[in-house]
Amino acid sequence: MENNLKKQAKKLPLNPGVYRWLDRNGKILYIGRATSLRKRVWQYFRPDLDPRIAEMVSQAKKIKFEKTDNVLEAIILEALLIKRYHPKYNIRDRDDRSFIYVVIPKTDFAYPMLVRERELKKFPAKTARIFGPYQNAYLMRQALKLLRRIFPYGTCRPNSGQPCFDYQIGLCPGGCIGAISARDYKKNIDSIALILAGNKKRLVNKLKKENPEALLAFKQLQDVTLITRDELTSGGWNPNRIEGYDISHLSGKETIGAMVVFSDGLPNKNEYRLFNIRNEAASDDLRALGEVISRRLNHSEWRLPDIFLIDGGKPQIDFLYRIFREKNIAIPLIGISKFGNDKLVFAPGARKSTKELARSLKEVLLKVRDEAHRFGNYARQRKMKIKIKK
Repeated sequence: MENNLKKQAKKLPLNPGVYRWLDRNGKILYIGRATSLRKRVWQYFRPDLDPRIAEMVSQAKKIKFEKTDNVLEAIILEALLIKRYHPKYNIRDRDDRSFIYVVIPKTDFAYPMLVRERELKKFPAKTARIFGPYQNAYLMRQALKLLRRIFPYGTCRPNSGQPCFDYQIGLCPGGCIGAISARDYKKNIDSIALILAGNKKRLVNKLKKENPEALLAFKQLQDVTLITRDELTSGGWNPNRIEGYDISHLSGKETIGAMVVFSDGLPNKNEYRLFNIRNEAASDDLRALGEVISRRLNHSEWRLPDIFLIDGGKPQIDFLYRIFREKNIAIPLIGISKFGNDKLVFAPGARKSTKELARSLKEVLLKVRDEAHRFGNYARQRKMKIKIKK
């Protein structure tokens, strides 16, 4: 049957779009998106597939597809179909993660927000428009940035009397200074809502009457960041879980190792951990970092990350790389060098695709680094206050 599936895959177009794997009864097993349908689906015939995906392919008997004009439309169509069909292999094995949704409150001067599935209860359907589920927070964040260039919206306080920074660079239409009415502002938000709902024809008809310039920009919609990120994740590595590490101390005392976790580009504070450093390593940042990583790896019950991120440069990465080799850990190890103007530092032998995807994720990686630093400092200061009280 695999040969038959390969024949189907070879006939797929090179266009962006959404594909569906079906079983012998025509039931949808999995829905995915692609920058190039043929190239993406062909990835499923590699010998090193994730066991869960390999299981899905073994049950598949047919591949269906729908072309889209661009990657953004593929992301949106994928979400609409997952919501409609709830395919087994899209829903299964989400472990510590959850789907991402876009929420737009039904208020004046509202703006789209990314929200996790477990937080949706804060937004009853009567009070907000909800779109999703989406599988990748980073991609959706980039998609909203792209839409905002065409349909500006503000995240500032309306009628504050002070122009926000986004207004000065053309991303906010000026609700902060009364430069746009609530009615005209809502037209932009309604356009974004139509896109997220997959109502492209209605949007085109709406823009023909209201905003021909925006219609032209929408028709020319293309984004290198979305394409690059989608192609790289389609290649088999999708860093949904990133663990960030930092060592915090005061002149070698009260040394603490901080571990933070980001899932789908957002902090997952339930997974944060702290490590009190033993005395022999307390005044040596390298040994302290090595102790933290070694102790973390001893926790086989914790899910391993897709990226280990370190607040440090080449000395830290080279030191930890030796530990990784000893323990046979092949997970990407990346550092951020403060003294190198926040340059990304990679372990020896890092693949080109790993480096490219990490660079496309640099904005997220910087947030992980900063959060690890904040969390470590907060924990150390709190520990010192408790000791003083005693």
